[in-house]
Amino acid sequence: MRQTLAWGVHAFTASGAVIGALALLAIAAGNLWRAAVFMLLALAIDSVDGTLARAVRVRDVLPTFDGRRLDDMVDFLNYVIVPAVFLVWAGSLLSWHWAALPILASAYGFSQDDAKTEDDFFLGFPSYWNVVALYLWLFDVSPLVGTAIVALFSAMVFVPIKYLYPSRMPVLRRTTNIACGLWTLALSGCVLVPAQTASIHLLALTLLFPAYYFALSFWLGGLHRSRS
Repeated sequence: MRQTLAWGVHAFTASGAVIGALALLAIAAGNLWRAAVFMLLALAIDSVDGTLARAVRVRDVLPTFDGRRLDDMVDFLNYVIVPAVFLVWAGSLLSWHWAALPILASAYGFSQDDAKTEDDFFLGFPSYWNVVALYLWLFDVSPLVGTAIVALFSAMVFVPIKYLYPSRMPVLRRTTNIACGLWTLALSGCVLVPAQTASIHLLALTLLFPAYYFALSFWLGGLHRSRS
């Protein structure tokens, strides 16, 4: 039973890659709305699979299977490749060449031994390109502004600032995860029913959670100082 549950959790994580492929197909078909829905679904899967893995203790039950490597592969697809293609098709960049910045920066970030610090923080901007892409699309920013924002966050991948790992926070974990859940629901509403949510300025209100995330990251994490 434990092995069945453990494999089920890994299959759940891997399903995120299928969702990512569906998002790419939707983008290629010119259906950005459908692609955005798939991106949100992939985000939801990634938000809970780590908690499920720790609850089932997959590392102890299946010691020869590297769940972290699986998670990294799925995350690189859904947090980097899919949103980079989305940015190009949405017209959020001055040209497609600029999409290379987040891809190259994130390839560097994902490959670092200390991409996640010993005290459970992400080191450098944690490649939330799906969130960046969705906001640039929903706010319909100009290609110049979109390119500037993408260039800024690409540079932040290399700045050794520690960012929150929500499911492993030492304090305010429950508050942050509840806020993250509400934010995901609100952002989903902005994608699914934009006309209704626009009347209450819900999209602008959803920016409160990213602001909270960055502020708390700088407070609890801040600049990483190597022990060497």
